Amino acid sequence: MAELVFFTGTMDCGKSTLALQMDHNHASRGRAGLIFSKLDRAGESVLSSRLGLSREAIEVTDNLDFWELVVEQATNGRRIDYLICDEAQFYTPHQVEQLARLVDEMGLDIFAFGITADFRAELFPGSRRLIELADRTEVLQVEALCWCGRTATHNARVVDGVMVVEGDQIVVGDVGEADAEPAAQVEYEVLCRRHYMRRMTSHAARAASLSPEVLPFDLDVCPVPQR
Repeated sequence: MAELVFFTGTMDCGKSTLALQMDHNHASRGRAGLIFSKLDRAGESVLSSRLGLSREAIEVTDNLDFWELVVEQATNGRRIDYLICDEAQFYTPHQVEQLARLVDEMGLDIFAFGITADFRAELFPGSRRLIELADRTEVLQVEALCWCGRTATHNARVVDGVMVVEGDQIVVGDVGEADAEPAAQVEYEVLCRRHYMRRMTSHAARAASLSPEVLPFDLDVCPVPQR
């Protein structure tokens, strides 16, 4: 039976890698599919993984109609069994509804991949609609880790080395290395809830540490930010 499945997790937990693997698995069994992505870190019309794997993809714009595209392809004789939809948090709620319609009325399997919440810990509209409509929501078991070693649960935006909690919801960046020097650019870092709430990135923790080799774990070193 066809399904709409939403695979989710924090940044850096292997969502795009799984998307590419699922496309390979289905294609190797003779199934035909289409790959979609939006605002991929590697550029337009590509689905890429941080492991270095990539595939050509259809770029999703706000005015793309999944239903019309698939119906047109099928009318022209192209067989489509499944869709791989990466960076689905950036899709509009209406586009998510189109994906659900393709499952229900055309019997396509649709595998969507994306993060649920933004740097403010608020749900993306596309992710919210996927959670509401998906047959299943699967949290990836590959755990991204906070700099402290705990399981990362939140995506933090870092601008010029400083964590921010205000700004546009969508700003494309990448996950920085934990020990990288801050640059004059937008980066993202995954944090546990404790250090997200305290706005304590790896760079801030290292700067606050008495020793450059030891990251602080004491609550007094990681104060709760004042609003």
